[in-house]
Formats: sequence, structure tokens, C-alpha cells
Amino acid sequence: MSIATLPFGSSRRSAVWGPIALAGGLGLLAIVATVMSLASALPMVRWPAALAAPDLDDIGQAVVVFSVLPRVAVALLAGAGLALAGTLLQQVLRNPLAEPATLGIAAGAHLALALATLFAPVLLVFGRDAVALGGAALATAAVLGLSWRHGFAPVHVVLAGLVVGLYCGASAALLVLLHERYLEGLFLWGAGSLVQQDWTATVALLPRLIVVAGFVAVLARPFAMLDLGDEAARGVGLPVARVRFAGLALAVALTGFVVASIGVIGFIGLIAPTLARLTGARTFRMRLWTAPLIGAALLWLTDQLVQRLSGAGGELLPAGAVTALLGAPLLFWMLPRLRFEPPRAAVAGPVLRRAGRGRVLGLAAALALVTIFALVVGRTPDGHWGTAFGDLAAWERALPWRWPRIVAALAAGTMLALAGTLLQRLTANPMASPEVLGISSGAAFGLLAVLLLVADLGRLGQFAAACCGALVALLAILALNRRSSFAPERVLIAGLALGALLDALVGVLMASGDPRALRMLNWLAGSTYGVDGHAALMALGLALVLAAVAPLLARWLDLMPLGARTASAVGVDVARARGAVLLVAAALTAGGTLAVGPLSFVGLMAPHLARRLGFRRAGGEIAGAALVGAALMVAADWLGRVIDFPRQMPAGLVAAVIGAPLLMVLLRGRRR
Repeated sequence: MSIATLPFGSSRRSAVWGPIALAGGLGLLAIVATVMSLASALPMVRWPAALAAPDLDDIGQAVVVFSVLPRVAVALLAGAGLALAGTLLQQVLRNPLAEPATLGIAAGAHLALALATLFAPVLLVFGRDAVALGGAALATAAVLGLSWRHGFAPVHVVLAGLVVGLYCGASAALLVLLHERYLEGLFLWGAGSLVQQDWTATVALLPRLIVVAGFVAVLARPFAMLDLGDEAARGVGLPVARVRFAGLALAVALTGFVVASIGVIGFIGLIAPTLARLTGARTFRMRLWTAPLIGAALLWLTDQLVQRLSGAGGELLPAGAVTALLGAPLLFWMLPRLRFEPPRAAVAGPVLRRAGRGRVLGLAAALALVTIFALVVGRTPDGHWGTAFGDLAAWERALPWRWPRIVAALAAGTMLALAGTLLQRLTANPMASPEVLGISSGAAFGLLAVLLLVADLGRLGQFAAACCGALVALLAILALNRRSSFAPERVLIAGLALGALLDALVGVLMASGDPRALRMLNWLAGSTYGVDGHAALMALGLALVLAAVAPLLARWLDLMPLGARTASAVGVDVARARGAVLLVAAALTAGGTLAVGPLSFVGLMAPHLARRLGFRRAGGEIAGAALVGAALMVAADWLGRVIDFPRQMPAGLVAAVIGAPLLMVLLRGRRR
């Protein structure tokens, strides 16, 4: 799949000056903000002396020379490097969604650094670069290994990248929770902080980027020939596989170097090449130098905005968390201007023969066994293992603490799995889920916003706020993609942008210091630790009601993936059907998010697992996904309860860690 754009000008001159004008405008805004920051740290009349011969006894001069200016340099280098990496990935994979974040490359580098810090610190003696490059390379190999049987179709590549990124990110977050004392600094750094104390990062990053950029320049012509298509490129003698591997290796190197220096910065690698293309850079050679200019200016401006918002109190948020505040609106603006070539038909992975009632009963029995096991097996207050049969008195004391969490996890897993099933069926998009499309983030933002505005909000009010947030996010996604008939690529781009934007806004609320917001940290990670019996029963009741409603939509869900015309021809009121499915999906998302937070990814995994188990029709998939999601979340909650007792691991993160490998195995299915 490739992208064509609506050119901003018809001449080569306009094509050249469009990206330059955009980069210049962003850079001008960044320069103004930087001058204001410098002026606040040191009067302008003392700038020449500070630059020529800085007086280290002067705090103002020391701050300018060893903090402000190195920070600007690192922002420029990192932005340019990530934009160049994104340009390479989009070119060699022929995928407009490819970038270090969506392909899991940055998350792999971050996880490798966390593992090395804990278990093999000797690897860090000679620097972080080798470790980060190794992690990035392994993540890339995993993505390509999961998608090569499907011909590297864009949908499959991005889905594999999401799964690998999910697994790496959740694993790194669990390591931080388990070893907070050792990894707290790495966690803050991993969020993408550009704070500098000297010129070390700049001196280390600059030559590495220059060397990689030199290799890219040498190979620019072979990379550009990939525009011809694989068959045509082979016809003129191009070794396509080698060229593609070289491009991937260079992109991984760029990402690894940046992550090792400043942490994970998302969105730049996706939006800078697309902005360059939209403003006139129609050829790969032109994007090679205009996209880094735009990326450098964009990250520089973002970092300056972070500093202006932080004021004298320090940095409220790392730059990596705020990049989306600029990137997401730009991506929303770009979305209607992108034209996608029709992709090759996506081929589903292998499924078992059509599932019947026996398989549903088997899943129900498995869910019952998992639930009973989580209820009767656990750790006693002194840390020893115990069961209901070995120490009945201890079990009776533990029961009031265990059953609310188990019930809440079961209800949340059911609701999120059903929401993912409805969305994937409605949009005919295998990547649609409450988490991926930003709907869970919308529910979280709605809840947090109302909690900050209303002093005492009851459980019903919390559900209403979360439901409104989820519905608004879902309607925004659909409104942005209505004209494209909900094409999977467009829906995914809009969902990624909206999710990143809402996550950034949630982060701003969390960074406000309000005690009500800070108490939501565990919930945002997917924890059931604070759920009481009343809340658990409410979640279960809501899950049962909505689970009873979902099968009523099965006929619509069987017909709507065939297209609006086909569904209308057999008597389906498409508008009413879509509205009903969306309302139910929003309510399911709000209920599940309210119970365990927005980070479980059960809504993405459970429908895939159900389909691989043989549930093809909508009714069967609804039942299978609900049972799989409930079992997955109950098992995750039990593991989170006992894995590091008495500390409690968030069930949402544990569900991502144990569920993502299962989905990876299933994504490896052979093409049929």
C-alpha cells in the first residue's frame, strides 16, 4: 500500500518550498520560544560573554551553556533522526503507518535497556547504544516474523507492531513496578525527557546520526526504486530483499541511538514524513531531507512548549508525552488529504473448523476453573501459599478481599472483549479495539475530567462520565472516517492519533498534582486493588445486562462487514444498526474501563483468540470472545495478586503480558 497526496502546487519549485516553508514556520516559533527561555535564564546583554567564555560561577551562564543549549541541540538531532527513520520504514515497507513507535522498535529498545539494567549491567559499561540496538533489532525481527506469511501487508505489519509494542511496553512497566528502586530513573527517562546537564548526549548522538545518514544517502537511489514495486524493481536488477533489509537496519540503528540517548519519543517518525509528503515532497529523495527538517523543528517546538508550560517549577511532563499534543491535531488535519491505494485483500489466519456449542461449553468450563482457582488458591498474610482446603480459617479471612477483585476482573474482561468484537465487526478492521482506537482513553479522560470538576461523584456518575468520554471518542473516530467508508488504514491512523492525544491530556491532568488525579494512577494501569464488593457487583450486573444485549446485534454484525449496500439490500437499516452497535460498544468500554482502567488490551486480543478457536459467525464470536476475555482478565488479576506478594501488580498490565504472546503465536498462522 502506498500513499498519494493532494499536491499543494503544480511546479517543482512549489514542491520544494512547501516542506521548507513548513519547517521554517515551526522553527521560527521554536526560536521565539527559545529566546524567551534564554532571556528568563540570562539577560540578553550577557549572552555574548556566556557563549564566548562562560563563567561557571555564574548560575545563569551555566544554565544556558550546559542545559538550555544542549537541550535544543538534542531536540534537533532526535527529531531529525526519528523523522529519517520513519521515512525509511515507510519507504521499504510500503506502509504509511510504519514508524518506530507503531512497529514496536522503540519499545523493544526500552525493554532491552530495562532488562540490562536489572540483570546484566555489565552490558552497559560501554554505553547504552549496543543494548538499545539489540532490543530494537529483536523487536523488528519479531514484527517481520509475525507478518511475513501475509506478504507484509500493511494491516498485518501494523497489527504485529502493535502487539510487539504492547508486549514490550507492558513488560517494561511491570519491571518498573517490581524493581521501582532501580528503574524509577529509567522509567522517567524512557518517557522521552530532553533534560540535559551537559553536552554528552549531543556529542554522542551527532556522529552516529551523521554516519547513518551517510549510508542512507549512498543507498538513496536503490531505496527510491522500491516505488516501482517489487516485481518491476527485480526486473531492472535491484536486489529487493537486500535493499529492504538495509533500510530496516538503518532505521533500527537511528531509533536505537535516539532511544539510548533520550528515551522513547513517539509520533515524530509518523507525522514528519507525512507532512513532508503533503506539503509537496512527492519523491523519496525529497522526503529524505525535508522530513528530518520538519521532525527537528517539530520536536524543538514541542520541547519549548513543555518548558513554557512547566515554568519555574520544573518539567511537568517529558517531551515524549507531550509530542502528541502537537502531532495528533496535525494528523487529524492530514487524514482527509491522504489517498490510499486499495490494499490487497487481507487473508485471515487459520482457524479450526467451525466452533459449535461444545466449544462454548468448553470455554465456559475453563472460565469456571480459572475463577475457582483464583478464589481458593493464593498467598497467606505471611507470604506462604495456601488453599481453601488447607487452611479454611485463613481462606475465610481472605475471601472478602479476593472475590470483589475476581468479580470485577471477570466483568471487565467480558465487557472489553465484547466491545472489541463489536468494533472489529462493525468496521471490518482486525485492529479495531477500545484501546487501539483511543476509546478507552476517552473514557479515562472523561472520568478524570469530571473528578477534577466535581468534589463527590458517585459510582453512577463515574460511569456516566466514562461512558460520555468513550462515546465522544468513538464518534470522533467515525466522523473522521465517514467519507472513507471506515477504511481500516484510516480508522487506525485516526485511532492512534486520538489515543495519543487523549493519553497526553490525561497525563497533563495527572501532572497537575491534584490528589484526586494522583489516586487514579493504579486505576490507569489496570488495577483492581481498590474495588469493593458493591462496585464489583455493579460491574457484574452491567456486564450481564450488556452481554445479554450484544447477541441481539448478531444479525447486523454478520451483514455489515459486507458493506452498507449489501446490508441495506437485505433489509438492514444501516444508520440505525451502526448507532445501536456504537452505543453498546461505548457502554461496554466505559464499564470495562471503569472497573480496571484503560490499559488491558483485552479488547484487541480476545476477538482474535475467539476467531482462531473457530468462532466465525457473529453470535459465536460474541460468546467466545466474552469467555476468553473474562478468563484472561481473571488469570491476569490472580497473577498480579501473587507474583510479587504483598505488592499488587495491575491486572491490565499483566493481561497484556500474558495475552500478547498468545496473539503473536496466532498471528504466525500460515496463509490460506
